[in-house]
Amino acid sequence: MIPEVPTKVILASSSKTRRDILEKAGVVVEAMSPRVDEEEIKNAMVAEKASAAEIAEVLAEQKARSVSRRQPQDLVIGADQVLEMGSQIYSKPADLASARKALVGLRGQEHRLFSCVCVLRDGERLWHKLDSARLTMREFSDEFLDAYLQSIGDQALAGPGSYQIEGAGSQLFSKISGDYFTILGLPLLPLLDFLRVQGALRS
Repeated sequence: MIPEVPTKVILASSSKTRRDILEKAGVVVEAMSPRVDEEEIKNAMVAEKASAAEIAEVLAEQKARSVSRRQPQDLVIGADQVLEMGSQIYSKPADLASARKALVGLRGQEHRLFSCVCVLRDGERLWHKLDSARLTMREFSDEFLDAYLQSIGDQALAGPGSYQIEGAGSQLFSKISGDYFTILGLPLLPLLDFLRVQGALRS
């Protein structure tokens, strides 16, 4: 009898955070960087007045599709996160000066994070999950902000909100409502359920 080939899982991302989340949850996963111009897609959708949720879903699928073309037989996970405050969409900062400007704009305000995860096989979308969280930043001082950015360095460039909530970034907030993993950029629990159905995890 030919042994069953295990279902291979590919993460279409260069995000260390998302890979760590999956690996710590017990998912055997490989990571491949998608060939997608995220900013071009996002800017075009913003110009068309697309919502943050729509942008997150399109980007998650496009990332997965890019890698699925190269790995058609595997389950490919794409994920994206978009931050929205009022009518403004925030992108990942280009440098620490941009990160500081973003945090000053978010200070004392409530914003929403939309995180979407999408799974494709052979270029076909099998499943997706969109989730959101609400976060309110406290009125922190300029001195705190400068010390915070100095302590995390280039990690501030990893996400649209320029914060690392799993670490010192938790001190930026006065209130958080939503799933922890969604805030990190990957709605994990529904994804694990789907991977079990697909045979990539034991049920």
